[in-house]
Amino acid sequence: MKVITANFVTCSVKDCKTSAASFPLHFHDAELEQLEVDLQPEFIRNILPRIDWESLRITATELGFPALPETKPEGDALNDEQTLKDLHRLLLETSVVEGKLVCGNCGHQYVIKEGIANFLLPSHLV
Repeated sequence: MKVITANFVTCSVKDCKTSAASFPLHFHDAELEQLEVDLQPEFIRNILPRIDWESLRITATELGFPALPETKPEGDALNDEQTLKDLHRLLLETSVVEGKLVCGNCGHQYVIKEGIANFLLPSHLV
């Protein structure tokens, strides 16, 4: 599961739909894999407006990456090659192979196995 994916998912438990604590889901016991991919600066520039920056900062910290700036890069900062490389490495080259995504509201755990997160809920939580 690529790190970028975590920025677009939230807890599916019915009681969590209205809770701000259900996003972002938090990585626990994450086994990371780095796969080198060609740098795609235009993709980073285009996806960045859709990224919840504060959630990405939390995720990066939980996974042991250097702290991201407090504010989302904009304007000239999006032309800085090192900024683009750092975001590319975190968002596109980093995958969680094994671990869990945990809801900050209800504590439900979504298991990640072989790079695939299981978002199916047991019937009593739907």
